[in-house]
This record gives sequence, C-alpha cells and structure tokens, in this order.
Amino acid sequence: MPESLVEPLHDNKSQPLTNGAANAASDAPAQRSLRDVCNDAQRKVAAFLSEPDPGSEILRAVQRQVRISLDVVDKALEEYGIPELSLSYNGGKDCLVMLILILACLPRHFDSSNTPPPTTEPATTTTPIKAIPQPPRLSAPSPPRQFPDSLQAVYVVSRHPFAEVDAFVDRTSAEYHLAVERIAQPMKPALHAYLAARPAVRAVFVGTRRTDPHGESLTHFDATDPGWPPFMRVHPVIDWHYAEIWA
Repeated sequence: MPESLVEPLHDNKSQPLTNGAANAASDAPAQRSLRDVCNDAQRKVAAFLSEPDPGSEILRAVQRQVRISLDVVDKALEEYGIPELSLSYNGGKDCLVMLILILACLPRHFDSSNTPPPTTEPATTTTPIKAIPQPPRLSAPSPPRQFPDSLQAVYVVSRHPFAEVDAFVDRTSAEYHLAVERIAQPMKPALHAYLAARPAVRAVFVGTRRTDPHGESLTHFDATDPGWPPFMRVHPVIDWHYAEIWA
C-alpha cells in the first residue's frame, strides 16, 4: 500500500510516548481527535483512488484491493456499529493497512455532511454477511450519535514479545486512538477473557491474509469455529498479496 496512506496521519502532532503514556509537557502539541485522523485518512484514500494512472500495475492492483476492502469495512460498520466492533491489532503491516482503511471509512458513517465514499465502483466480491451464521446478538445495534473518541482493540501478546513491537503498538495506538487491551495468554483463552470483559463485542476486524496459516479457506466474514469464543471475524485484507501490502 502506498506509504502516503500508511504514514502517520497525525503529521507529527501527537504527543510522544513515555512508558506507554503521552508526555504531558506543556509545550507538546495537542493530539488530534479521532475524527480529524479519520478525515485525513479518508482524504488520502480518496485521492489515491481518484488517480486514473497510479504509475504501475501493482498500484492499480492496490486500488482494486482498497475498493473491495472499503466495501467489507462498510458492511461491518452497517451491520454491527462501533460498540459491537473491535479489531485485533499487533502493529504488523497487515494490521496497519487494515486500520487505515477502517479509519477512512468512519467519517461517512457518522456525519452525512462528509464527502461521499471515495469510490463509485461497486465491489461485488465481498462475502454477504447475511449468508454467514452469526453468534447471538448481545445488544441491539444503535450507532452512536457522536463520533467515537476511540476504537476498541485487542493485542494478544506473544510469549516472548519484542520491546520494539510493544513500543510501536503503544505509539500507533495513541496516534490512531485505539483503546487496546493487552492480554498475555494463548489465543483462545485470551479471546475468552477479552469477550468476557467486553460482552457487547460481536465482531472483530482481523488482518489475516490468504497465505497466512489457516487463511486459505477464509472469506470476508467468518463466524469463529466451534469451541472458540463466538464472534464474527471480519477480514478486509484477506485477498491482498504481500507485494500489495508493501507497494
């Protein structure tokens, strides 16, 4: 994905992190709101999609993938709403691309005065949500009237985490207003613990791609397998190729 889209959207206006917390120095610039960050992401994605000749075949492929991914994210936002959505975030490039696309979709779901979707080309290759078995609804969907201040996220910490990865998750979580809950357990008990603490969550954005382990048979929307905590897995970048992620 073009660096102009995944580079920090805060334009160096976020407060630096110290031990995972923002530096409270009086001369530090104020952090931009999630709304501002999302509007910036929307503008950048729309500008990229509007380029008739992005310069290479790989970037044309990225344009096609972005349109499909935006359609997946839109469907998830329409079906569940922010209170019922979370995202799995570990700071990886796949997750970061997915996050930027989620941010770019948010403005038009909260404010009718925002610019229209950045593409008019239909993305017909997404999986219909209605055709997929869903876990029972825990609460009626009611989209918040105000733009959210943050987005729910879960970071399942590996047994031997790298300090650099944790620092990157800290920094980007602050930049993109992610309310990240870190859980240092194996995946299945970690998800059980997360959903027990946040029972309203019914769907989780996951940055899995087709070539990842167990990714070969996934669709854009997949309920968890029997024996796992019940929620809908949303895979906006499932069909992205490695070269497209890093283009």
